Amino acid sequence: MGRKRVSVTSESDSGRNLRFHDNYNGNKMTRTQFVHQIECGNYSNYHVRKVNGVKTPVSNPDGTKNNNLD
Repeated sequence: MGRKRVSVTSESDSGRNLRFHDNYNGNKMTRTQFVHQIECGNYSNYHVRKVNGVKTPVSNPDGTKNNNLD
């Protein structure tokens, strides 16, 4: 099993993911930056969902935990 593409590095007290790390290229991103990268098509295994009115990155459901955000 390969390593996860993206890991969460910081979350709020309520559990919202705030900061992310791309384990392949070393990029560190805020939630807003990661959302933008997903919307630009740079992370095909992830999509954006509105949660309580806030654009939130989520991994695509595919039966594997390798790309889940946690």
